Amino acid sequence: MAAIITTTKLTHTYTAPEGGEDKLALCGVDIEIKKGEFVAILGHNGSGKSTLARHFNAMLKPESGVVTVAGMDTADEGATLEIRRRVGMVFQNPDNQIVANVVEEDVAFAPENLGVPPDEIRKRVDDALRTVGMYEYREHAPHLLSGGQKQRVAIAGAIAMQPECIVFDEPTAMLDPQGREDVVAIIRALRDELGITVILITHHMEEAIGCDRIFVMSEGNIVASGTPGKIFSDVELIRSLGLDVPDTVELMYELNRAGWNLPLDALTVEECAEAIRLRVRV
Repeated sequence: MAAIITTTKLTHTYTAPEGGEDKLALCGVDIEIKKGEFVAILGHNGSGKSTLARHFNAMLKPESGVVTVAGMDTADEGATLEIRRRVGMVFQNPDNQIVANVVEEDVAFAPENLGVPPDEIRKRVDDALRTVGMYEYREHAPHLLSGGQKQRVAIAGAIAMQPECIVFDEPTAMLDPQGREDVVAIIRALRDELGITVILITHHMEEAIGCDRIFVMSEGNIVASGTPGKIFSDVELIRSLGLDVPDTVELMYELNRAGWNLPLDALTVEECAEAIRLRVRV
């Protein structure tokens, strides 16, 4: 499977105000994300995960190192528009992305700026709103929607650009449990049903269970990578980085401390229940 995003020795420093100390946010990060993957990037606040995400569509440019998107160097100013067409972004606060007074006009904003013909824009907007379950709200005012509904409109805006990849930077951080569940279901469907590459930055460990690979960041470095089963099985490492493991892994881990000998890579509730059932039958 070909790579859509690659970083090589990527470094980024935030310059402090006069008298302050500059912060090294990324320390020579190497990462490769393949087309069609669902990847999660985890890390505590300040670990560098959001800074890394902003390099994926040229919002930030490398201080040193190289970032390529579909073979294009993000340092090439002439490629910026095409890179941002290929890689969409959805942020934590949907209010920061909504620019129009009507839902369908907001979703149409980016395609219009790309010069998409009106008939095609109409189709893209309708399709995107149906994908996120917001078609019936197409004539509503965004400010009257719930937080979860606003986030779904923001996702529809990204979908309407028909990107190859969408980066979600903590998209559920401001949502209630139901809103979070709805948004995560949509994110997974984008990869499973539309084939869009998904990069999810989150501090909710359960959201990463269904992904293909996880990258764990700390102090600007990738400190672990692998499948969810591999990453979450290393409970001590995850805890040492100031993170939690999914509730299912926490349960299995505590039972193992009591002598149960259960698999820590049983991540879903169903897998966890089945592993306990088999153990009880022994």
